[in-house]
Amino acid sequence: MKISDGNWLIQPGLVLTHPLRVFEVRRQERELVIYAAPRDVSARGDQLDTPRCSPCGFFSPQSGVIGVRIEHFQGIAPQLPCFPLNRDPAAVIHIEDHDDSASLRSGPLAVRVSKGETWALDFLHDGRRITGSGARSGGYIQNQHEGKNYVFERLDLAVGETVYGLGERFGALVKNGQAIETWNQDGGTSTEQSYKNIPFYLTNRGYGVLVNHPECVSFEVASEKVSKVQFSVEGEYLEYLVIDGPSPKQVLDGYTRLTGKPALPPAWSFGLWLTTSFTTDYDEQTVNRFIDGMAQRRLPLHVFHFDCFWMKAFQWCDFTWDPDVFPDPEGMLRRLKGRGLKICLWINPYIGQKSPLFKQGMEQGYLLKRPDGRVWQWDRWQPGLAIVDFTHPAACAWYTGHLRRLLEMGVDCFKTDFGERIPTDVTWFNGADPQRMHNHYAYLYNKVVFQLLQEIRGREDAVLFARSASVGAQQFPVHWGGDCYANYESMAESLRGGLSLGMSGFGFWSHDIGGFENTAPAHVYKRWCAFGLLSSHSRLHGSKSYRVPWVYDEEACDVLRLFTQWKCRLMPYLYQAAIQAATAGTPMMRAMMLEFPDDPGCDYLDRQYMLGDALLVAPVFSEHGEVDVYLPPGRWTHLFSNEEAAGGWHKERHDFLSLPLYVRENTLLPLGQNDQKPDYDYTVAPAFQLFALGEGRQAVCRLSSCSAKTRFTLVAERRGQDIYLCAEGEARDWTLCLRNIHRIASVNGGLGADGALGIIITPDPGAEKISIRLAN
Repeated sequence: MKISDGNWLIQPGLVLTHPLRVFEVRRQERELVIYAAPRDVSARGDQLDTPRCSPCGFFSPQSGVIGVRIEHFQGIAPQLPCFPLNRDPAAVIHIEDHDDSASLRSGPLAVRVSKGETWALDFLHDGRRITGSGARSGGYIQNQHEGKNYVFERLDLAVGETVYGLGERFGALVKNGQAIETWNQDGGTSTEQSYKNIPFYLTNRGYGVLVNHPECVSFEVASEKVSKVQFSVEGEYLEYLVIDGPSPKQVLDGYTRLTGKPALPPAWSFGLWLTTSFTTDYDEQTVNRFIDGMAQRRLPLHVFHFDCFWMKAFQWCDFTWDPDVFPDPEGMLRRLKGRGLKICLWINPYIGQKSPLFKQGMEQGYLLKRPDGRVWQWDRWQPGLAIVDFTHPAACAWYTGHLRRLLEMGVDCFKTDFGERIPTDVTWFNGADPQRMHNHYAYLYNKVVFQLLQEIRGREDAVLFARSASVGAQQFPVHWGGDCYANYESMAESLRGGLSLGMSGFGFWSHDIGGFENTAPAHVYKRWCAFGLLSSHSRLHGSKSYRVPWVYDEEACDVLRLFTQWKCRLMPYLYQAAIQAATAGTPMMRAMMLEFPDDPGCDYLDRQYMLGDALLVAPVFSEHGEVDVYLPPGRWTHLFSNEEAAGGWHKERHDFLSLPLYVRENTLLPLGQNDQKPDYDYTVAPAFQLFALGEGRQAVCRLSSCSAKTRFTLVAERRGQDIYLCAEGEARDWTLCLRNIHRIASVNGGLGADGALGIIITPDPGAEKISIRLAN
């Protein structure tokens, strides 16, 4: 919301009360409480009729995280829902009260409140100020026109400080200059609306901020006040948490410790997904024609998805196969799974009035109600559509009971579509506040489905394809970017959305390859295939037309085949990146700033990204292949061509079978022996590739099983003209290619032979230590 009118005035109808001066400090167990008044109250007469912006409480739910709670009236009962935050009661805090200030410290992060003439709040990392707020930067707002009250805060931005995150947003990656309302909406990828609003941001200055409110939070990011991030909520209190870094990866680690780490998706889910598309005509014959066509063209396929019309029209959801289209679903699933495919089904949390489940849900009280007790309904999407109330435990059991039957039939996972347009003129079974439930519904919906998958399929085999999300929903991967157009602009929008979501704590993300709306020209489809297969998860999906490559041209088949095969071969590397996402909260697809926080040249880059910590990907957004790519300082090697490039800007041109795909120096990259499937034994015949190992540098590569257990570790270290290898674990028949090195003097512990890309080292049987002397 806009509060000020330029630098001197405020918006008409607003009355603001700011904390001015501290008049009392209290320590209450593990909390520092500051009482501040909006004026000097040293004289007793001034202590009357004084509105307060405090108490202002400071606390630490985890080490390196400091919470701030600014309150006005406290006589309001706590409201549900709340974000599911993980609190550590053993976190060590230090509270100090001095003549000039009071402070609370948690780990290297501290907050300090001045007792001087004016209000000053500072957050410090190891004594260095990273942000804070000063006089008239926060307080209480009375909107006399609306009859509503708000609490707001403004945190400082330093010169050159850039802001990221706030959910999946399709505009500029850097949020400076944007006004953002965190209210989930079904708006596609080409608008300011978002399916996944997350009231969390991080900056290149080494900290993050979570505004701890499930309801709508209004952000003005370097917009209303161009050197501040302003956020406000309706009500009588505002709570936010500052999360220490100092690196952006450490910020995401802290944020996901607080809100939940992403689950690790099964290895098979990283393969190629193909769908029926949305409103196309399809039946089992159509499905078989697609799958046969993929096999005939030697196109690896791993998951087949049935979209909405697996159910009868107007009955979504009844969770029953349309008998006119799929008369033998059990047999069909058995036949498809016999071909090695996993099966995904589309669902949503709505029950159309024509569904046989509507009456049942209404009678049992499982559907969301209006305040007068009637079931809430409307005619968008499905006639008489109602919404399942996931705050009702019996409704959750009823809903998952129908999914359980499908899983027992042979379905492997679900696409959990929708969940954004949740009304507020309703009452929830558990008495939750409707404003707070609007966004949080997405969390409950996906949690219910994901936990069922974990129960039935096991924790290591649970995955869904979700569109809506809120804080904490990163625990239920995978999420995809929603409805995009079939053009380069939407391809770029999608990438910006995915990078933004990754900066919001989500580890895994996908998009509709080829675009969802309309049908792409062949050149867009082919460029999108390369981008899609170099994403965390890869799915071909459309609206009114199919996405099998041969409907475009034969070269599209070649492109899809090449990049699918490369993704399968890269799985030993990609799966390690996935494990890092699940353990540290670092997304697989990373904005350049996340991997290179000390390079200001990376701050604004949103047309390229790092896939894991070693691969730089720059999708091509043009028909003829022109692309500008920025390489941070160092020595980079193109994965395909083996050409080397130095840091800086490069203008390149690529055909459809290529794109800028560079490997970082000092990288030990594992390539698997299987180019047909993503889930295989990564320790059998891995081909390690060593890229530009510098003097005194060490490269480490770990190979894990599909259950995420490390089974093999290879370490390469360079000292002068010697490279030393140390192998530990179970891998067999492995080799090492010294990229762009074609001459060596000697090898101890193995054999060396020149290859097209460099010398290939084959270790002696059982060798654990190998030394290589490079030629002068």
